[in-house]
Amino acid sequence: MLRWLIGGGREPQGLAEKSPLQTIGEEQTQNPYTELLVLKAHRDIVRYLVRLDGSRFASAGDDGTVVLWNAQTGEKLLELNGHTQKITAIITLPSLETCEEKNQLILTASADRTVIISLNLEPSETAKWDCDTGRQVQKVSCFQSTVKCLAVLQRLDVWLSGGNDLCVWNRKLDLLCKTSHLSDTGISALIEIPKNCVVAAVGKELIIFRLVAATEGSPGWDILEVKRLLDHQDNILSLVNVNDVSFVSGSHVGELIVWDTLGWTVQACERNFWDPSPQLDAQREIKLCQKPNDVSIHHLTWDEENVFVAVGRGLYVYNLQMKRVIACQKTAHDSSVLHVARLPNRQVISCSEDGSVRIWELREKQQLSVEPVPTGFFNMWGFGRVNKQASHPVKKQQENATSCSLELIGDLIGHSSSVEMFLYFEDHGLVTCSADHLIILWKNGERESGLRSLKLFQKLEENGDLYLSV
Repeated sequence: MLRWLIGGGREPQGLAEKSPLQTIGEEQTQNPYTELLVLKAHRDIVRYLVRLDGSRFASAGDDGTVVLWNAQTGEKLLELNGHTQKITAIITLPSLETCEEKNQLILTASADRTVIISLNLEPSETAKWDCDTGRQVQKVSCFQSTVKCLAVLQRLDVWLSGGNDLCVWNRKLDLLCKTSHLSDTGISALIEIPKNCVVAAVGKELIIFRLVAATEGSPGWDILEVKRLLDHQDNILSLVNVNDVSFVSGSHVGELIVWDTLGWTVQACERNFWDPSPQLDAQREIKLCQKPNDVSIHHLTWDEENVFVAVGRGLYVYNLQMKRVIACQKTAHDSSVLHVARLPNRQVISCSEDGSVRIWELREKQQLSVEPVPTGFFNMWGFGRVNKQASHPVKKQQENATSCSLELIGDLIGHSSSVEMFLYFEDHGLVTCSADHLIILWKNGERESGLRSLKLFQKLEENGDLYLSV
C-alpha cells in the first residue's frame, strides 16, 4: 500500500505551483511510478486532460481555464482564459499540412454556452499570447444550450458540437449546417464512422447522421438523419469507435453493445454483466451490486482484442472475438470507476471517485486439468473404464482454460478526492487530474534516478571535477 508522504495540507496554495519531488515508497515491486510532482494552477475541479504532443498536455475544469503543461518537467507553459463557467468539453484540431502555421488549435466548450478556439502556440512562441486582449482567440456564442461534446472529422476538415442539436463548423467558425432540436437532455457523446457518418448518443438512443459536403452543384453543406438505434434500455453514458468495423456503447444499467459500423446492426451484447462465465472467479456467480448506479458503464477503452469496461466499482475485460467477458475485478475500487486505459505489457490503469489510481496486469489463468473420478467398485482400485459422464466437466474446463485475471500491481495514492481521468506519456510517466484541484505527474523512479545521475556525471565532466584514476 502506497502512503501519502507530502507534508502539510493538500489544498492548493496559490496558482501555478509545483511541489518538490516526492517519493511514495518501494513496497510495490512491479509499480514503476515511485516519484510524483504535484501541479497547482486550477481553482476548482480539474475534469479534463488532453494530449497535445509527445511532451505537452492541457488541463481544463470547472474554473473555466485551460492550462498548458510540460509533461516532462511539470512546468506551466500557458494559461488560457475566456470562459465564465465550467468547461464541458475539450479537443484539439490538428493543423492542415498545407497551412504555413503548424500549430494545433484547442477547442473548448463551456456551460456559458460558448465555444472558444485557441491557438496552441509552440513553447518558444508563448510570449505572443495576450490573454488580456484575447488576441489569438475566437469565440462562438450563438448556442441555445450547453455544448456537452465536441468531435473533429479531420478528413472533411470540419468539427462538430453536440448540445440540444448537432452543428457542423469549419475552421473559420462558420456554421455549415445543423440539425433541428433533438432532445432537452442533449447529445452526450459523438464518434465518427465510415461513409461520412457520425453516431450521436441522445438519451438511450443512438442516432446515425450522414454529412453531405458542399459541391459545385450544391454549394451548401447538409446533415441527414439516417437511422435510430433503439436497443438500449437506459441512457447511454459511453461511446467509442473500436476499429473500422465496430463501435461500442455502454449504458446506465450496464448494457454493453457492439455494433457493426457499416450495417449499423448489433454484433454482440452483454447486458448487466450477470454471470458472464463461471470460470472467471472461484465463486459460482459473477454479479455486480444490485443498485442501478453500481452497474453504470462510465467509460470504455479498447485494443485489438478486447474492450476494457468500467462498470460501477468494477473493471471488466470483454473479448471481441469470443464475445464474452474473459476477466474482471468486481470491486476494483471502493467507488465508481470513472476512467480506464490500456498500458503496454498487458497492463490496465483505472481511476475512481474514491481518489485512487490503480494499475492492473491482465494474466492468463493457469488452470489444472483434473482427472475424472472413476465410479464403481473395480474403478475404485484402478480397474475398468472411466465414466464418460464424469469427464464432461473436464472437457468444459479445458474449453474455458483461456480465461484471464486482473492482478493488482500498483496503487497510486496521492489525490484526496475523486480522480477524473489520466493520460499516459510513455517515458514521461502518468498524469492524473482530480476534484481536489490538483494535477499529479507520476514518474518512473528508476528512470528518473538514472537521468539525475547522468546529468550529475555530465556536469562534473564539464566542470573538470571528474578525474579518472589509473
